[in-house]
Amino acid sequence: MSFLIDPHLPLTTEVRRIAAAEIDGALQQLAAARENPDEALHECRKRLKSLRALFRLVRSGDEAFFRAENARYRDVAAGLAGPREAAALVETVDRLGKAFPDEAAGGDLDPVRDRLVAHRDDIVGKDAGPAIDAAVASCKTGLRQIRKLRLPDEPQGAADILAEGMGKTMHRASKSLASAKARGAPEDFHELRKALKAHSKHLSLLKKLWPSPVKARRKAVDALAERLGELHDIFVMRALLKDKEHPLGALTETQLLARLCKRSERQLRKASLAEASKLFRDSPKRAAKKAARKIRREFAEPHPAA
Repeated sequence: MSFLIDPHLPLTTEVRRIAAAEIDGALQQLAAARENPDEALHECRKRLKSLRALFRLVRSGDEAFFRAENARYRDVAAGLAGPREAAALVETVDRLGKAFPDEAAGGDLDPVRDRLVAHRDDIVGKDAGPAIDAAVASCKTGLRQIRKLRLPDEPQGAADILAEGMGKTMHRASKSLASAKARGAPEDFHELRKALKAHSKHLSLLKKLWPSPVKARRKAVDALAERLGELHDIFVMRALLKDKEHPLGALTETQLLARLCKRSERQLRKASLAEASKLFRDSPKRAAKKAARKIRREFAEPHPAA
C-alpha cells in the first residue's frame, strides 16, 4: 500500500489506510528491535515521522484528535531516541574525518571517537525492553484510535483540508528560513529541517495533486534536509564539547574535533541557506495557492461508487 493520497477516494478512508500502514510498520520494527535495537528503532522512528507528517497535513479536519495523536507519537519517538542520538555522534566524527582528511590523518580524532563508540555500544547494549513495551502499547492504542477517525469526505471539504495543511507547512519552512538568516540560532535551523521533512512527506502524499515537477522538488528538499541533519549533529557535538561537567576528553584530545566542527558548521550554514533560498524563491503563499488550485481541481471529480 502506497504512501499516497488518492483524490478519487474518501479522505477518511485514505488517511486511515496510510496511518494504519505506518503504525503497523512501526510495530514490526519494534518487534525486530528486541534483537537489533540500533537499526530497528531508527526505522521505527522514521515511520513515526511519516505518520506525524500525515497528521500535520490533515490536522484541520479534526484539531483535537490530531493534537492528541501527534503528542502520542512524539512521546513514543522521544522514548526511543537514545541509540540513534548516540550513533549520530560517531557518524559526525566519521564525516568530519572524510571532509577534512589531511587534518584527520594523524589519528587525533581517534580518542574521542573511541569514547563515543563505547557510549553508543553502552546505550545499545542496555535493556531496551521497557521502552519497547511502552512504545508497542502506545502504538496499539493509536491503531485503535485511528479506526475511529472521521474527516470531511465531501470533495471540496477534503481538498480544503489538504490545501490548508500543505500551505501551513510551507509557511512554517519559509518562516524558519527567515529566522535562520536573521538570527542563525541552532533551533532556527532545526525548525527549518523539521518543516522540510514534513514538506517532503507532503510531496509524497500529494504526488498526484502537486504541480509538476514534484519529483525534482522532493529530491532537492530531501537533500537539503539531509544537510541540515548534518548541521544539527554539528550543533550537538559543539554543545557537548563545551560541557565542562561531562567532557569528551582532555583539551589536547578534543581541540582538533572542535576546530573541524567550527569549519564544518560554517560551510553547512552557508550551503543550507543558499539551497533553502532557491527552494523558497517563490513566496510560500503564492506556491501554496498554486498547489491548492490543483488539489481542488482533482478533488472536484466525484468519488467512484463504492
